[in-house]
Amino acid sequence: MLALLQRVQRAQVDVDGQTTGAIGPGLLVFVCAEPSDTESHALRLVDKILKLRIFADDAGKMNRSVMDVAGGLLIVSQFTLAADTRSGNRPSFTGAAPADLGRALFDAVVAEARKRITPAERVQTGVFGADMQVSLVNAGPVTIPLRID
Repeated sequence: MLALLQRVQRAQVDVDGQTTGAIGPGLLVFVCAEPSDTESHALRLVDKILKLRIFADDAGKMNRSVMDVAGGLLIVSQFTLAADTRSGNRPSFTGAAPADLGRALFDAVVAEARKRITPAERVQTGVFGADMQVSLVNAGPVTIPLRID
């Protein structure tokens, strides 16, 4: 599975003019499933996201996780993370999982995050497969790519 994490002061996703998810300080997480991914990959991805130490401690070092700082998660599906740009000028997205698998694994990521974060309302989402408008204020900026094989 692929993910792109952005440490944010705030982030929001809108679909058809309606806000579907919004958080204050925390992580905006773009998620993409690949064809060989399983639910095990989804669970390991959530574990890594929740434990990754990318928030500042009292000394200003990135030494705290989103759990340590009680931050929010805004999880957004983004199949374009699997873009292959090695040839030509039009990206190929054959590296992304088929929509039914992608949706199932996206749902597994969200469900696991809501199981592990309390209150579960700290986990917000976009809408799988929708045309979404995402806005954010990046903190740092800190942007981290993740791959779970």
